[in-house]
Amino acid sequence: MAVDLLDAVPPDHRSGFVAVVGRPNVGKSTLMNALLGQKLAIVSPKPQTTRNRILGILTLDDLQAIFIDTPGIHRPRHKLGEFMLAEALSALPDADLVLWVVDSSRLPNDEDRQVATAVRRETLPVILVMNKIDITPPAVLAEHAPLYRSLLPTVTAEIAISALTGQGVSAVVELLRHYLPPGPRYYPPDQMTDVQERFLAAELIREKALLHLREEVPYAVAVDLEEFAERPGGVVYIAARLFVERPSQKGILIGHEGNMLKRIGSEARQEIEQMLDKRVYLDLRVVVKPKWRRNPAELRRLGYTRRR
Repeated sequence: MAVDLLDAVPPDHRSGFVAVVGRPNVGKSTLMNALLGQKLAIVSPKPQTTRNRILGILTLDDLQAIFIDTPGIHRPRHKLGEFMLAEALSALPDADLVLWVVDSSRLPNDEDRQVATAVRRETLPVILVMNKIDITPPAVLAEHAPLYRSLLPTVTAEIAISALTGQGVSAVVELLRHYLPPGPRYYPPDQMTDVQERFLAAELIREKALLHLREEVPYAVAVDLEEFAERPGGVVYIAARLFVERPSQKGILIGHEGNMLKRIGSEARQEIEQMLDKRVYLDLRVVVKPKWRRNPAELRRLGYTRRR
């Protein structure tokens, strides 16, 4: 008789959903990638890189942790910002445990207080993750940690890590083993996410735009895949439109003689090829969509729609 891999777990197996929350640019996606040992969520030095909730699934012999990587909690300035905030807050009621990620090199600000207020509404174990210790002197860490702790006195556990270098990440897994409830596997052991390759390809293109563009331009970029198909010879053809809001942004994104768009496309293509393990032909086109971030219909069409 065949054994169902979802049921083949030891008696002390633990599992559950882990909401990874924090203000923008504290390293939430970097932490999830480090925990998974694989790049799943895009990262950049710019705030609000993550726009959608993304599931990352870590399966070990005695543990399955389903991470919900969320946009940074912030005060929204447009409809896209409202969607991102709603995505972040909606992860909390679904969770069994919260990883509250903060930037240990900085003092708490109003957005950190906003996160603490949101987390306080839920009766959940909360692990305070003091991230970025690779750039935080010990004396500064000792000064900042109590200030973050005071924002949420009900914190269950606290840990100092560097998601970028990996220092302390294995200890986070041990805390998950301790605080997640006993339970089954919810996903097959070889599944790492619930998002499709098409979505990940679009995100990798957007990541390269975030990395190379400055000022407001990268935040005005959205990626819409028109075609994603394998053609004869095993080459995956991807046609993508990059939306911006103003003609001036289009010029910056294309660059002199098309050099910026070529650079973004080349770097994105290389990472998409690594992800798919196939050759990729990437066709990028820039389109002006005025005020798309403020247009609910455009947001829905681009996939910025709440998942029920």
